[in-house]
Amino acid sequence: MPKYLDLANWARRDLFEFFRGYERPHFNVCTRIDVTKLFKLLRDRPGVSVSLAYIYFALRVANEIEPFRYRLKEDKVIVHDVINGGSTVLLPNESFSYAYFDYHENFETFFLGAAKSIKRVQAEGLLKPTMRDDLIYFTILPWVSFTSFAHARTPGRGESVPRIAFGKFTVENKRTLLPISVEVHHALMDGLHVGRYLNRFEEALRNPENYLGRKNQLTR
Repeated sequence: MPKYLDLANWARRDLFEFFRGYERPHFNVCTRIDVTKLFKLLRDRPGVSVSLAYIYFALRVANEIEPFRYRLKEDKVIVHDVINGGSTVLLPNESFSYAYFDYHENFETFFLGAAKSIKRVQAEGLLKPTMRDDLIYFTILPWVSFTSFAHARTPGRGESVPRIAFGKFTVENKRTLLPISVEVHHALMDGLHVGRYLNRFEEALRNPENYLGRKNQLTR
């Protein structure tokens, strides 16, 4: 069950009070992460979506870094036990919608559930935004290897939900690099926490087989 953060004894209390009153309290970090080993692993698994694989890692690490599970609720901070995913989905008519899926530590369970959700959205073609905040909002922009990114925002909708965007991968010196943008609410975390998130992400991608399993697993 979600719980409230003890604000009175939170080391960041002063920063929380300072930034939550900002008109534009979000900050964004863009970088590139090395997905060479992940892509190599997935070559032997043609039925596995590359984007769902790196979204799995992004969600797994978000659940490990506690501030990514913080959400604002009125004047308090809720700590969710588990953070799930929501992603843009390109439709056949070149519009898009949103798919929502649960996080599972087991990759096969996660992948099958997320893939089913995406197929359902593609078939229905309906825009169904949610007011849930136990999510990370994901965007995939596979046409552009961006170096900067900004999200559309409106007051009152997902203001404290982290937004993570992925771009077009590039190959440099035999390394496959994936652009990533991480946008978060400064009242809830700082560059230190985003740095930890990205470092942990890269650490996990150095040995993706430890999380996705060996060859011939998840072949259906």
